[in-house]
Amino acid sequence: MPALLQLSSVEADIGGSRILRGVSLEVAAGEVVCLMGRNGVGKTTTLRVIMGLLPLRAGTLVFDGRPLAGIGTDARARGGIGYVPQGRDIFPHLTVEENLQIGLTVHRRGGTAAREDLERVYTLFPVLKSMLARKGGVLSGGQQQQLAIARALLTRPKLLMLDEPTEGIQPSIIEEIGETLKRLRHEGGLAILLVEQYVDFCRDVADRFYAMDRGAVTYSGLIDTLTDDIVREHLQV
Repeated sequence: MPALLQLSSVEADIGGSRILRGVSLEVAAGEVVCLMGRNGVGKTTTLRVIMGLLPLRAGTLVFDGRPLAGIGTDARARGGIGYVPQGRDIFPHLTVEENLQIGLTVHRRGGTAAREDLERVYTLFPVLKSMLARKGGVLSGGQQQQLAIARALLTRPKLLMLDEPTEGIQPSIIEEIGETLKRLRHEGGLAILLVEQYVDFCRDVADRFYAMDRGAVTYSGLIDTLTDDIVREHLQV
């Protein structure tokens, strides 16, 4: 399938230091791609550049056939890029229901369409429907992650980017999130770009992977080719 997202020779700086050094990758609709690597190699920076939160120094970013240069973060979100950052960024003093409503309000969606979208995320994450009146800050880490993903899905993204979604989460909810991502890929044709260090999770949910080191992609391939030798060479500390 043609790529929905294409990065070609992307470079980016933070505070005058070069972080990304010629990153190229692709994500197609209906596939899960894992971006892997040790801490500090540029994985999160890559997502932030795609989202427009950090400036592009060189290279090209194309999403859904449209170059992203000069397009602001809000326009990228409206255009179909959903982003769940590391730490989830839910509103702790708002209820689950209020957090979800933000995803609808930002995109000016109400009425029947909003109700249908909410029912869809309740089907994907049933626990949220039973916790609508709870404050986001009292949820467990896994429940907060489910809320953050649900809120992103309410924007109806074509591409969903997740930064370390398994970090600090109990195994049962990791499994639930994995099954949800596979369902979104198969049933909805959603493109998913996943920054993740949990190798077994990547092997379970992903179609392809890219390994990064020192701001560059050092290895890539189908997830079935992610051998233990590659993990030791490119991913382990």
